[in-house]
Amino acid sequence: MNQNEKDLTAFQTRVRQMILRFKELKQENKDLWATIAENERVIDQLKAKVAQQERDYESLKMARMMEISDGDLEGAKERIAGLIRSISKCIDVLSDEK
Repeated sequence: MNQNEKDLTAFQTRVRQMILRFKELKQENKDLWATIAENERVIDQLKAKVAQQERDYESLKMARMMEISDGDLEGAKERIAGLIRSISKCIDVLSDEK
């Protein structure tokens, strides 16, 4: 085997190695893009979950404010009822004096 044939064989070997490496890198690239797509899908799901949690939190805050308002309303009703009873007693006392 002369020098040119050895060089050609070495060149062919290197080209085959490069082709194999290219195929490996191409598959790795494909796998990485699939991972990126999966991660983006998970991120979108988590963003949606966070948005839902924020809406739930706002609803809970609003319900809590309404609950406090209802409690104040009940207290106000009781105070008004007490005032009405006091006024009725005063009217009764005044009516008896006549």
